[in-house]
Amino acid sequence: MDLRSTLLVIGGSACSFKLLNTVLRFLPTPEPAHLKAWKWRNISTSVAHSSLTGAWAVLCLYLQPQMVEDLISSHSLLSHSLVAVSTGYFIHDFLDMALNQSFKQSWELLLHHSVVISCFGLAVTSRRYVGFAVVSLLVEINSVFLHVRQLLLLSGRRNSWLNVGTFLVFRVCTLGWMTRWLAVHREHIPRYVLMMGTAGLSVVSTMNTVLFYRLLRADILINTHQNN
Repeated sequence: MDLRSTLLVIGGSACSFKLLNTVLRFLPTPEPAHLKAWKWRNISTSVAHSSLTGAWAVLCLYLQPQMVEDLISSHSLLSHSLVAVSTGYFIHDFLDMALNQSFKQSWELLLHHSVVISCFGLAVTSRRYVGFAVVSLLVEINSVFLHVRQLLLLSGRRNSWLNVGTFLVFRVCTLGWMTRWLAVHREHIPRYVLMMGTAGLSVVSTMNTVLFYRLLRADILINTHQNN
């Protein structure tokens, strides 16, 4: 895709996720979640994005396994479109949170989204590091379970151990592999890209460490203590 087509895909994606969010307003919402209707719609939209992009990333790597060996320049129309669509979602979600939630409640995710939009934007406009962005989207497989957990909590239920397992496999392992790849290939990457990638991974890894602690504390440690 040329730059104009790429921007159209990003804009179309953002509008599509906004449309989905609007449609959810007219669908049934569990009674316990009525007081947090906006959050229910936001998380439900996030589930759709995570399900789509997580499966799409696996498909891209399955159809083009050589992309793992060259995360800088190797990509396909399918993988490039994936990163563009995901960029559109993060733009939509950034705006959705900024307009509907206080900064105190959303600053962590706004920071995360800013980092992702910057890195993905560089990848889709330059057509370089698309493979790196695709690998990072494997994290969305765990995000499906994290978002479903939030929906279950809003409904008064939870799914703890599955979250922890997928968190370790698709977040910790993926981000660890990406950090190692960046360190090994640092001599082949422009300094500004290396700095952007390092800063992005540092922010995301720190946020994931905090998230993992919260997940363990809320779903495992407290439950174990209560059962004892």
